[in-house]
Amino acid sequence: MMLFWAVSVLNGLAFGSLLFLLSSGFTLAFGMMRVINVAHGSFYLLGAYVALSLMRVTGIFALALVGGATVVMMLGLLSQQLALKRIYSNQLAQVLFTMGLAFALGDVLLVLWGGNPQVMAPPPSIGGSVAIGPIVFPKYRLFVMAAGLVVAAALHVLLSRTRLGMAVRASVDDEEMAQGVGLNTEALFMIMFGLAAFLAGLGGALGAPFIGAARGIDFEVLPLTLVVVILGGLGSLEGALAGSLFVGVVDSLGKAAFPELSYFTLFAPMAIVLAVRPTGLLGRR
Repeated sequence: MMLFWAVSVLNGLAFGSLLFLLSSGFTLAFGMMRVINVAHGSFYLLGAYVALSLMRVTGIFALALVGGATVVMMLGLLSQQLALKRIYSNQLAQVLFTMGLAFALGDVLLVLWGGNPQVMAPPPSIGGSVAIGPIVFPKYRLFVMAAGLVVAAALHVLLSRTRLGMAVRASVDDEEMAQGVGLNTEALFMIMFGLAAFLAGLGGALGAPFIGAARGIDFEVLPLTLVVVILGGLGSLEGALAGSLFVGVVDSLGKAAFPELSYFTLFAPMAIVLAVRPTGLLGRR
């Protein structure tokens, strides 16, 4: 029985790492720039499908990851330049535009890749299982956990230790003041939205061998991403990491113990945390 719960916790940490890739992008777009991107889950699914196709054609896993993320980044930049930058101050318009984009993209993905669930095979080097003491666990899920930690460290350095990160934070805190000291806030927001889309696509590409790609997954991962961002605290990457791992483990344990109450076991702890700390675990007061 102890092994069962230990495996469930590891599965939760792996799923939480995947959620972090999604929620970190959503945090950049929503928490920092106040852009409500309802199409974020669709970006995830597009990244998964592109990675699947590249892996089948080339057999190169790294190319599948980079290609899936890059295609999504280009779509994100295109939508930001054509529409979102004109409606930054109108959140209702943002919701309507990105919701329409999500539905339209869903139809395109259905036509191009069909409606059957598809799973990408990982490369042999990270396929199969590995023994961790008495526990036998899939190597690929350990790889996803490592990838989440690497992305978290890279984003922390980017936003807290570089000029670009300082410029972004200054623009978010006071856009007019940032413009007054010569910062090109429009270009900064475009870069960050492109990065947010890249992370969503990377999450999809990494998730393709994990949870696969299928019609409807886009709207399954979106509520989980919202829970993570709100639970962790708006605009906090550290909060997104903590929230992702929390949601991943609670979701895994809840489904293992009470599968018929999986939504209750996921959302009830979130409601309790927000009742005690309305700004989230690591949000600004």
